[in-house]
Amino acid sequence: MSLSTMPLIQQDDRIFVAGHRGMAGSAICRALAARGYANLLMAGRDELDLLDPLAVDVWFAANRPDVVVLAAAKVGGILANSTYPADFLLENLKIQNHVIENAWRHGARRLLFLGSSCIYPKFAPQPIAEESLLTGPLEPTNAWYAIAKIAGIELCRALRQQHGFDAISLMPTNLYGPGDNYHPTNSHVLPALIRRFQEARQAAAARVTCWGSGSPLREFLHVDDLADAALFCLERWQPAITAADPDPLQFLNVGTGLDLSIRQLAGMVAEAVGYQGEIIWDTSKPDGTPKKQLDVSKLAALGWKARIPLAEGLRQTAQAYALRVATDGPSVRG
Repeated sequence: MSLSTMPLIQQDDRIFVAGHRGMAGSAICRALAARGYANLLMAGRDELDLLDPLAVDVWFAANRPDVVVLAAAKVGGILANSTYPADFLLENLKIQNHVIENAWRHGARRLLFLGSSCIYPKFAPQPIAEESLLTGPLEPTNAWYAIAKIAGIELCRALRQQHGFDAISLMPTNLYGPGDNYHPTNSHVLPALIRRFQEARQAAAARVTCWGSGSPLREFLHVDDLADAALFCLERWQPAITAADPDPLQFLNVGTGLDLSIRQLAGMVAEAVGYQGEIIWDTSKPDGTPKKQLDVSKLAALGWKARIPLAEGLRQTAQAYALRVATDGPSVRG
């Protein structure tokens, strides 16, 4: 674990952000632009299909990015993962393999791969340290997505070990904020709660039913904090390879280090959107992993920590969603 004394990326670098229209990718683009990185390469799905290996090869050959940020992924909540397991596994493997391999083959100097905290075993010791990877069985409700993300981490590690490719990975906890997915059936828990309580408030509904018992503990990170961590690591973090440790840890957890129950979260969301009715819990629905809190001590030791408190971030996010609904009607994106 070490910090470079000189920036590891340069202001004039050609930086490709794969997935720039997604929540994480768009936040990283905002952070890069704010820091003065003006030479950003962005290609939407209509311009570049990351599932097409030939198209990705041709694009990298033509554009030759110096730095690559892989934020593109097929994502969804418990229902989506359970309904489309093959899609989540195949599509994420294809996206990752195509982008990471071509970044290496076409001479990119540095790559950042975004994973997910779902990579860890269902019953990993809490808070979850990076060393818990591959020490136990995964949570079944998102195992397919997790397996793909683990493969991405290991591909980055293998390319560094065999070819010296400078690839690092970050494992963020649950994200929320601008650009989130508010789809009624395939969104994650926090945007799903925002949409549900917003609709209940508008309909003056007496009660809202939420999945599960409300007891699982989760951690939430504002996407702008993730973007700040990504830029911090791109500019400064370099795994320290030594004779004594030729294969150092090449991925870091990113989070707040604080968790709360889904029941508490629901109450905070209801307050943020102004809903005052009853909250009912449907215990016939799955809870998922009982607790998932990241150990963020390694990134903290390097000098980074999250800055946006959950209450403030929730208020801003709920207000932005309410404004979007008021202007455009219910939207799957916030």
